[in-house]
Amino acid sequence: MSDVELRVERFHDLTLPSGLELEVVDQAYRLDGRPDPDGGNVVLVFHSLTGGPEPRDWWPDLVRPGGVLDPARWALLTPNLLGSCYGTWAQGAGSVEEAPAPPEEGIPAGLKGGLGPVFRPAGLQGMEVSVRDMVALTALLLDRLNLPGVRLATGGSLGGMAALEWAASFPDRARAAVVFAAPAAHTAQAIGFSRIQKALLRLGAPVEGLELAREAAMLTYRTASEFERRFGRERREDGVFQMESYLARQGRKLGERFDPESYRILTNAMDGHDVGAGRGGVAPALARFSGRLTGVGIPGDLLYATEDVRRWTDAVDAQYREILSDRGHDAFILEEDQAGQILMEALAD
Repeated sequence: MSDVELRVERFHDLTLPSGLELEVVDQAYRLDGRPDPDGGNVVLVFHSLTGGPEPRDWWPDLVRPGGVLDPARWALLTPNLLGSCYGTWAQGAGSVEEAPAPPEEGIPAGLKGGLGPVFRPAGLQGMEVSVRDMVALTALLLDRLNLPGVRLATGGSLGGMAALEWAASFPDRARAAVVFAAPAAHTAQAIGFSRIQKALLRLGAPVEGLELAREAAMLTYRTASEFERRFGRERREDGVFQMESYLARQGRKLGERFDPESYRILTNAMDGHDVGAGRGGVAPALARFSGRLTGVGIPGDLLYATEDVRRWTDAVDAQYREILSDRGHDAFILEEDQAGQILMEALAD
């Protein structure tokens, strides 16, 4: 992780597009690079479900000197999405919880020691947050930073949904948008996968439930061919299958760094994602976006098939690109060379 400062902007008395009323919101974000006054060099990056506001963590070869997203050339603005546990805090209207004091030097208490969970969503407990809410809060952040727009909005999975929602909600505030591995609306199969994960959250103790949910999710993020190539039927010395060991390790790692209630809130937001809802459908929703719009599919993605991406790119005559890999849904993170080429193409226009 880089030493780019985590900053916070505080907002009061918000009513978000879903109708969610919040008395206080601390919107955490990172700004890596120096933005031009008109935002012409700003790349707005939305993180995925369990990611944080630091693109250097998942695209280290792209966000570096000489990389496609070199902070010396591009200013990377990455908000921590509402509901996530890496700095953003909210208090719902009517909550008895007292808002914390504004953070000193822009760094929330508890975060100075590293990227540990600092958001315990007591103010949002049991509430529902939409992707549209997350994007609306991001627009308020840009207003606060005096940025009229951005050069590019991008992200993958949940971040891709947010980038697509950005294009629909604020069609004049980005010159381009690249949407990695995300549908225009959450599919029935994806909702089914989410249900299993949320059931595991409820059935297990908070951390153990989160670990099991992560194990189930990993089966949708990668492919059968990759698992067979990496693990096959190999066992450890104690007789445990290497595949079982891999899943258990992935579960433990997330349990150590993420918040179960945040996982529930964000997963529900993904289930509710529908960019065409209330807008007459996908095509009318995205028709006003005047920038370059690119959807990126991944053949073999079990979570969001290429057809799910092609459906909305064809509907609005957007650009369609593919990342070729046997690593499934996570290829938008793992295949940095291919992701970088697509981003470079969008930034070149």
